[in-house]
Amino acid sequence: MQINRELIIDSRASEVDIVLLEDKLLVELHKEKTNNNYAVGDIYLGKVRKIMPGLNAAFVDVGYEKDAFLHYLDLGPQIRSLNKYVKLSISGKPENITMDNFRPEPDIEKTGKITQVLASGAQILVQIAKEPISTKGPRISSEISFAGRYLVLVPFSSRISVSQKIRSSEERNRLKRLIQSIKPNNYGVIIRTVAENKKVAELDADLRSLIEKWEKTTEKLQHAKPPAKIMSELDRTSAILRDLLNESFNSVHVNDPNLYEEIKSFIHTIAPQKTDIVKLYKGRTPIFDFFGVDKQIKSLFGKTVSIRSGVYLIIEHTEAMHVIDVNSGHRVNKENSQEENALEVNLEAAAEIARQLRLRDMGGIIVIDFIDMHDSKHRRELYQKLKEEMARDHAKHTILPPSKFGLVQITRQRVRPEMNVEILESCPVCEGTGKIKPSILFVDEIENNLKYLIQDQNEKQITLAVHPFIFAYLTKGPISVRTRWMWKYKKVFTIKAMKNYHMLDYRFFNQNNDELAI
Repeated sequence: MQINRELIIDSRASEVDIVLLEDKLLVELHKEKTNNNYAVGDIYLGKVRKIMPGLNAAFVDVGYEKDAFLHYLDLGPQIRSLNKYVKLSISGKPENITMDNFRPEPDIEKTGKITQVLASGAQILVQIAKEPISTKGPRISSEISFAGRYLVLVPFSSRISVSQKIRSSEERNRLKRLIQSIKPNNYGVIIRTVAENKKVAELDADLRSLIEKWEKTTEKLQHAKPPAKIMSELDRTSAILRDLLNESFNSVHVNDPNLYEEIKSFIHTIAPQKTDIVKLYKGRTPIFDFFGVDKQIKSLFGKTVSIRSGVYLIIEHTEAMHVIDVNSGHRVNKENSQEENALEVNLEAAAEIARQLRLRDMGGIIVIDFIDMHDSKHRRELYQKLKEEMARDHAKHTILPPSKFGLVQITRQRVRPEMNVEILESCPVCEGTGKIKPSILFVDEIENNLKYLIQDQNEKQITLAVHPFIFAYLTKGPISVRTRWMWKYKKVFTIKAMKNYHMLDYRFFNQNNDELAI
């Protein structure tokens, strides 16, 4: 079945928000601060602060408040070649540092010790592999790589590898031969899934742009002093578009003219016949309100997530793991047995849980407490459903079958802090204190403010806006409260019922419908 995929992009001065809708349902939300440092893919020249032989790791100063963690296994086999090349680049001797005539050093052993490779005070080129999360500094790697649309470039490696998702052995061999024929010396290449069936010209253009990026990185190293940011990954917006956008999209809506042109040219390169799916939004209503995104965000974040049929999830987060509890609510089909009801609820919850993991970008260990099912066939069906729903998830993940207690364990790759949207608002009546004025004095307070506006401010025309219950109290009866006030202050005024007001919320407006300060 064809899924209707839409991308809505809200670009503002300090942040770009990107949402992915599948059949009008929100499944991914990406927020990018325009000044985001230590993003995945950024390259830094760091200084080794401390070697930890017991951990076989080092702590590296990259300018963050906490030192970045670098394990021996994240050094990459070609670390000696990288260190040699970096030293030559920093010394500023361009004639000695062309990749074509560079003589690589031997690879390090997988079972070696970090003390054999690094020493305290050494300068090292590293790439952010995991952004700072909670109390931890960034996780880094010195196996530098540059991701393009079709290829990933790995300097100093000589390997050509192909994505496992490309199944055809004939296509795999074709791609390997193509890259081998155009790849310069001292570069390794990983061929991405989207490269399948692409022509040599497209792959060559991608490869050239990645090599140019590496050369610019080495140029910036000249006379650099650690800690220093050497190269930024594409800003997150471009990176998301590069990885998400493909021919399967039905529409892309964006409210920024510059981003609109950029996306249009990008779509033109990957699918010229679909350029018209990109639309510039010019409406007065905020773009997320217009497409109903804000309402979905408010309902999908928070501790309790309701599903239409009455089923709901309780999502708790701890430092070590995430726990999701499935509740049937009032969903009971009297014609079904308890086991069948449990299966129906669990299958419905599985689809929502897969969406929540993508939406919140939850990572690490996730434990889900489904409703108990005694039939092993039903447990297998649930396991299969969860795998199908999570097949669209880009993050690497592993799902274990349900245990006899009905628990499902998932591990999901986490490279960024979890997406968290604050959905609770301060109460306009108590202003967050949890306490309100005595209700017996409420009407007196309105009268005092009304008197001030009539007698002291001499307002010509006044409208009082209140909750419908208060409106009824003030206007009903043989001689209403409003009538008594009009006699008392010799002034006619209007009272208006506002359904969206809280019970003790009230405001005064003048003839131009401007709110009056009281």
